[in-house]
Amino acid sequence: MTVVSCPTCGKKVEWKPENKFRPFCSERCKQIDLGAWAEEKYTIPGAPPGDADDESVSKE
Repeated sequence: MTVVSCPTCGKKVEWKPENKFRPFCSERCKQIDLGAWAEEKYTIPGAPPGDADDESVSKE
């Protein structure tokens, strides 16, 4: 059996199909994480939009 830590609170959680909130321990922790994404507390690194390397820009 695989055991992981809840990303929100750190509680140990069994990774099994019966745990509908996995990898979270509860719906509360899942909603806290979703709220953090909605408030843009997390970001995914990448080039800013409209960067000079953008292939959609024609260089004629």
